[in-house]
Amino acid sequence: MNKDILKGNWKELTGTLKETWGKLTDDHIAEIDGKREKLVGKIQREYGISKDDAEAQVDALEKKLKEKTSS
Repeated sequence: MNKDILKGNWKELTGTLKETWGKLTDDHIAEIDGKREKLVGKIQREYGISKDDAEAQVDALEKKLKEKTSS
């Protein structure tokens, strides 16, 4: 997946991120700043899930975003 999807749309995605992962605060989102690895790490820590599970969730979001922009 193209890492630029998150970075390029970061400002627009903040609401979607909060909806998807409600435990992420504005401070978390500011710290992540569009960096995929940081997003995965924050999800992993805040939700107590494995890195693989967090990656799968981010992959699903990226796929959804890619489909939305392709339509």
